[in-house]
Amino acid sequence: MTTATRFPAQVYRQRLDRAAQLTADAGFDGLVVTPGPDLQYLVGSAASSFERLTCLVVPSDGSRASMVIPKLELASHNDSAIAELGLPVLDWVDGADPYQLAASVLKPSPRTAVADAMPALHLLPLAAVFGALPALATPILRELRMIKDASEIEALRRAGAAIDRVHARMGEWLRPGRTEREVGADIARAIIDEGHSEAAFVIVGSGPHGADPHHEVSDRVIESGDIVVIDIGGPVPPGYNSDSTRTYSMGDPAPEVAEKFAVLEQAQAAAVAAVAPGVTAEQIDAAARDVIAAAGMGPAFVHRTGHGIGISVHEEPYIVAGNGLSLLPGMAFSIEPGIYFRDEWGARIEDIVVVTEGGCEVLNNQPHGLTVL
Repeated sequence: MTTATRFPAQVYRQRLDRAAQLTADAGFDGLVVTPGPDLQYLVGSAASSFERLTCLVVPSDGSRASMVIPKLELASHNDSAIAELGLPVLDWVDGADPYQLAASVLKPSPRTAVADAMPALHLLPLAAVFGALPALATPILRELRMIKDASEIEALRRAGAAIDRVHARMGEWLRPGRTEREVGADIARAIIDEGHSEAAFVIVGSGPHGADPHHEVSDRVIESGDIVVIDIGGPVPPGYNSDSTRTYSMGDPAPEVAEKFAVLEQAQAAAVAAVAPGVTAEQIDAAARDVIAAAGMGPAFVHRTGHGIGISVHEEPYIVAGNGLSLLPGMAFSIEPGIYFRDEWGARIEDIVVVTEGGCEVLNNQPHGLTVL
């Protein structure tokens, strides 16, 4: 397993070139990206955003991109590809105007695009410098990040294998008499032990708490007979996320529970089988939803079937009704139908898949059935 914190510089060089081309194609003179997932994608920097402006400025005319960074935060970018890429760094100290520095890379123009997550703290001063409110770079950055290259897919494979190893160990911690919080703490430690840099989220939904899709943990004591939803994940170097849900039964499940869970298994399998280039995101959602609805449980499936994954746990494409986006090879997303019965129990099965030329590759390989512990 690699422990690299980023990809080789050539990967980022290709991404920057592509970003400049897409920015030009969209009719913008430049792209400005502050810290966050987009900056991590483009130059491998996982630095945080603060009140002092840090940004990548990408001209669309083919000239070199530059970084604007406060001098006191230069060290936070040491693990990035900035130096290896040879990007000019325009550092500044308190009292200087960093927005004018950013403008010096681009000609002031209303045709400037900014990353979606840019704080208003920086957006408004940039707008004043450029003379107009910049546009959101949503179409540019979405197209860049939605199609994963070979290095990203391999990173997602490693993440999937790492979280599979955690689910394989669930019997070490999940048992009646323990609280959700105790089990969650053990799982969080194991997530790191198995190769993640952190546990981004741990959901332990036992009994009636399993009917809340975004329940986290509580002091509820797990009881014999409980159905328990375990949804866990986090980033694996160089920052690509795992996300996998399995459902466990504390002892043999009641026949009605087993019957309903079998329908959920069929729905999840149907959605995975439907994935192929040219199929739309909403068709994948329908493949799962139709199976559940045909069994009379349509109202129990209360969320979309999936979400894209990569540097962010949730990103494009979203597998949901109304999304007519056609799938392309390299798109990576979850398939996670669930059924939820308020005040009783819930269940969810989640795998990450990557669209291939002939269908999809499933990145999680732990059993899908209702695991009895």
